[in-house]
Amino acid sequence: MSIPSGFQFSTAQCGFKRPGRSDLAIVISDVPAVAAGVFTTNRFQAAPVLVAREILEAAPSGIRAMVVNSGQANACTGQEGIDKCRITLELLSALGLAPSEILPASTGVIGDQLKMDLWEKGIPSLRENLGKVGLVDMARAIMTTDTFPKMATREVTLAAGTVRLAGFCKGAGMICPNMATMLGFILCDAGVDQAWWQAALVRCVDKSFNAITVDGDTSTNDCVLALANGTAVKAESRDLAVLEEALLEICQDLSYMIVQDAEGGTKVMRINVYGAASLSDAQLAARAVGNSPLVKTALYGRDPNWGRIVAALGRSGATFVPEDVIVRIAGMTIFRQGTPVKADWDSLLASALRRDTVDIDLELGAGEAEITLMASDFTEEYIKINAEYRT
Repeated sequence: MSIPSGFQFSTAQCGFKRPGRSDLAIVISDVPAVAAGVFTTNRFQAAPVLVAREILEAAPSGIRAMVVNSGQANACTGQEGIDKCRITLELLSALGLAPSEILPASTGVIGDQLKMDLWEKGIPSLRENLGKVGLVDMARAIMTTDTFPKMATREVTLAAGTVRLAGFCKGAGMICPNMATMLGFILCDAGVDQAWWQAALVRCVDKSFNAITVDGDTSTNDCVLALANGTAVKAESRDLAVLEEALLEICQDLSYMIVQDAEGGTKVMRINVYGAASLSDAQLAARAVGNSPLVKTALYGRDPNWGRIVAALGRSGATFVPEDVIVRIAGMTIFRQGTPVKADWDSLLASALRRDTVDIDLELGAGEAEITLMASDFTEEYIKINAEYRT
């Protein structure tokens, strides 16, 4: 696995939610790094989101570390939560870091105050384990209801030499980012301009983390943070396209894993909208279908129920003429000119609906805009996980 140079990892078992598992992780750059961040648009923004945004704005080219805990979201915790978030950064001085060069992130139950005694006990372990753990350990430490650690790497040849990118994230439920409870972290050892790095991250997030949904919920803590420390080679202007493509691939790999690991999910629904009057219309159409509980439960039941798809599309708010709409499931045209195509769809689509990924194509015939959204199905297990999340 290609890990960018100049970064060290560490994890600790603090017992924020349950004992016996790593739940605090930090990545430290050997040198100040160029940083970028994309954050939740939820009006109830968690303390670490507010603090990270402030630090990023003040020193976008002087960030040394990203720290993340699972088990405590530190959201809706008022000024006390913000103060405690800042104290956690001060505690990390034991690792040779200043609070102003650390970006914090948290995930877990909303409303609980941070358990500062557990943070204090975990710091020595972070110091002791620094450089002794790998990317998979980092990915495991930030999991909540995730069933597997999510990470991706790339190696890219630039004009001056080779650079590496690595990413890890968490997320399985409360996912409909609009930047879920999702957190993403990306590392790169190329030297880049901060303004370009920020703009590139925004573009890549729009095509990846912002193009997925599990349950239509956008969290208080969503963020994607990215560091580029320049310890390999400097990216020249002619390198930027290939570097951004690698960044996009990292983001898309991670976002696919989130939908793949949807709480209780069994398959990924890839919704491809074509011929929309505008990009916003394409997004409306895709999200109406991808967030529909009726469509999602039909997918779980392997039921080619096109009626649920067109009903969701019809209430999406997107502009189109119903008779111009074409719906395909797994490449087969099942609806066109306002009526279903007559066939034994239960038999014809039985094999396709057993696959891990199912394509649903929506041709709107209203323009040139298009978009792809990945969504999960809904199962009994999703209800069980979320009904018992706090208990």
